[in-house]
Amino acid sequence: MTHSSTFNWTASIRLLLASLSLTIAQCPTSITPTNSIKPTVASDYAYQVVATGLTAPRSLQFDSAGNLLVLEQNKGLSSHVLKDNGGPCVSFSSSKYLIQDTNLTHGLALSPDESIVYVSSSSEVYAYSYDATSSSVGANRSTLVTGMQGTDHTTRTLLYPRHVNNTLVVSRGSTSNFDIGATTVSTGISQVRAFALNGSMSSPYDYGTSGMLLGWGLRNDVGVAEHPTTGGIWSVENSIDQLTRNGADIHENNPGEELNWLGYLNGTNETTQGTDFGYPYCLTAWDPSVLPDNGNITVGTPFASVSSNDSMCAKTTVPRLTFQAHMAPIDIKFNGSSGTDAWISFHGSWDRTDPVGYKVAMVKFANGQPVDLPTSNTSVTTILGNANNTACPDNCFRPTGLTFDSKGRLFVASDASGEFANGDKRSPKLNLELELKRVV
Repeated sequence: MTHSSTFNWTASIRLLLASLSLTIAQCPTSITPTNSIKPTVASDYAYQVVATGLTAPRSLQFDSAGNLLVLEQNKGLSSHVLKDNGGPCVSFSSSKYLIQDTNLTHGLALSPDESIVYVSSSSEVYAYSYDATSSSVGANRSTLVTGMQGTDHTTRTLLYPRHVNNTLVVSRGSTSNFDIGATTVSTGISQVRAFALNGSMSSPYDYGTSGMLLGWGLRNDVGVAEHPTTGGIWSVENSIDQLTRNGADIHENNPGEELNWLGYLNGTNETTQGTDFGYPYCLTAWDPSVLPDNGNITVGTPFASVSSNDSMCAKTTVPRLTFQAHMAPIDIKFNGSSGTDAWISFHGSWDRTDPVGYKVAMVKFANGQPVDLPTSNTSVTTILGNANNTACPDNCFRPTGLTFDSKGRLFVASDASGEFANGDKRSPKLNLELELKRVV
């Protein structure tokens, strides 16, 4: 791997406009979207592309100097200085690679003092010294967590919480669609764990046998977030594909994707923390009507692929909310300091006749919890998506990572259209959203 090399890219930008009087023509630059992909946007919002040309951007984070860090899958960590002309008029003024490492897959986090940047491969978590002023990393790295090998579901999401000190949350998915290894806690498969960070580590943590277990039986919880007021940890799960029940094909609309509540990191007692969320034997119903022998199953009810085993699933921890099957939630971020909106990127389906997902949406929160009941099938409000998904997954808007900047603008990455875009609600009282996409 190498560090701090010149970044060679082509770019396009989309903007969501801050008010009805602000138009794209007023921005100094306007970049043509890749492959003429033009997402649709909710009536109170608008958008414009920010930049294209990155390689599979996944996790995003701003530092205090305003540098946008982008973890590019199988490429490395890049840093981008933004030219901000106000409102949605944002573009890249310079870019460079801080780390070039084809083993990096997804995870990115900064320590609160921004002296360390954390990144992940499919098997390990690494730490580099970081300087926000120059947006540079040190030449040496240390390995913090090992033992996460696998060729399927290779994202290893990282979260450095702000409500507790010296803790790194790491998510690990399954190694296959139906992974029997997830039934044994010591394998570390399909789990979310938290690890203490201190200067006295003599060797790296082994993922499956170290740290604080926040939950297991979580098939592939790619998105992990901390609620800004309560410090509670939330994750969004990609559930199983090609599912049958009692021999009948039910995979089109079952099982549902999940929003999971993983409790707190400060010692507050939470009865569901560290418990079994069911995978691989127990999944969550989205459309109970098509389930054979569906009994009293409703949206959000755990069930088994053989109905005689449903009683076993009643003992597992249920998700806080359930989403349409196969939408593939890949990131979750809360707005500002209030945490009244959870923004979720839905990467989109492959295992469905009519594609679903491929959008950025909001879930309403109040007092640190979702407003909707666990049985709701209307908890998601779509903000940015495609007019239709027939061109998906290869030639449409397909969002991945999310991050807010210091002005409350939301940046979104897309790994099909390959662009950065910037968006804003058409109201001076609400924050600006910024969407980021990638060129294949």
